[in-house]
Amino acid sequence: MTSTIKRQGLFLTTLLVAAFMGQFDFFVVNVAAPVIQGALDANEAELELVVGGYAFAYASGLITGGRLGDIYGHRKMYLWGLALFAATSLLCGLAGSAGFLVFARILQGFAAAVMIPQVLAAINIVLPGERRGWAMAWYGVATGMGSIAGQILGGWFVHADLAGLGWRAIFLINVPIAALTFVAALLAVPQSRRANAPSIDAQGAIGIAVSLALLLLPFVLGRQHGWPAWMWIGPVIGVLLLWLVIRMEDRLGERGGDPVLDTKLITVPSLARGTIASVFFMAFFASFMFRLTILLQQGEHVEPLHAGLVFAPSGVTFALSSLLMRGWVAQNRQRAIRTGAMITILGLIIAALGLTIDGLSTVGLIIIAVCLTGFGNGLVLPTLIGVALSDVPPMKAGVGSGIMTASQQFAASAGVALLGTLYFSCVATVGHQHAMAWTFVVDVVLLIGVILVGGFSGRPKRKERTSAVS
Repeated sequence: MTSTIKRQGLFLTTLLVAAFMGQFDFFVVNVAAPVIQGALDANEAELELVVGGYAFAYASGLITGGRLGDIYGHRKMYLWGLALFAATSLLCGLAGSAGFLVFARILQGFAAAVMIPQVLAAINIVLPGERRGWAMAWYGVATGMGSIAGQILGGWFVHADLAGLGWRAIFLINVPIAALTFVAALLAVPQSRRANAPSIDAQGAIGIAVSLALLLLPFVLGRQHGWPAWMWIGPVIGVLLLWLVIRMEDRLGERGGDPVLDTKLITVPSLARGTIASVFFMAFFASFMFRLTILLQQGEHVEPLHAGLVFAPSGVTFALSSLLMRGWVAQNRQRAIRTGAMITILGLIIAALGLTIDGLSTVGLIIIAVCLTGFGNGLVLPTLIGVALSDVPPMKAGVGSGIMTASQQFAASAGVALLGTLYFSCVATVGHQHAMAWTFVVDVVLLIGVILVGGFSGRPKRKERTSAVS
């Protein structure tokens, strides 16, 4: 038994390194962006793509990446993803111009799209049912800590100037970590794939990737460009293309083929509920961290390094709630979602008081609020992931993970763009502090959506639950 637990622990640790790196690189550039702009003489459009190009490619490639794992094996595609992520991170770190860095960041996003879906798919397939809750809790810790660490270490790497590398260290650090993880994966990650796997549906894969990229376009570039009308042409084309691709995929399935996107998965109740609730949550989570960074640096004039450290307590409380309460969460998933969301709302209320009432310590109350939101988020995020994938068939685990993760990344990009626009619009009239407080209203609405969709889903009867466990 002890040896089994050790093997499962090594297996999970090896996978979670990728989950951490994927989220880390999504956020790490935010704090370092001004330094990169100065070093490479990047214009605003190039800088936007350095930040947004990764998200653009990552989100658009996730479904295809998950499907590749279902066909060719999750272990094989995880190894390929790690190798590509290391190579593209090296390219980012060696970039001599802004244009080349944009190109490398887009490639890095595609590499992450190959790597990340295999993590959840392998967990869902390899681990027995009683260990998946434990694994999902740790997955939540890895992704949450990756997001927070990106905010913290982005500023620290630049400040420390490790080996004279400056901003390049935020990318080059991935290379040795990915290399060591690759070796560990060869030993610890078992093969999991479909028997008699068919060839990849190339038309479907390309069509989905292109349509999702077009849909993501305004969320990546819209805010910085003032939401011009021409930018919405891409999403309109993307919607039409996605509709055509779905029709084509349905016909392929009816003919006995194996489409890259099985539309029947979307109708799985747990996946639908978990994904929709995750969309609400990630729109809040990503935009909250973005707005808080802007508030601290521009509103409170806190240095980038110290602004990043404000997020550290959130990481601690996130980890504590995810791990220490996982037994209770496993037995009370809907209640955990409701409780976590309400604790997060309480944190937002405390932060709003500090921002709007004279005489109160703004930064002090923000730190208290960050602790509460981190604790609440640690209950919500891993639980939503577990709910979403609980009923996905093992042979479809990769594409199921891709659907959920792609939806989360779209929501994160949309949340940053839309709530960022609202925030800056309010700043022009009421200042940073009141702008942050007013945008909390939208945050609360999103969290109420999480509660309604994810916290009150129907439960099977006791007899059915017993049968499912058996």
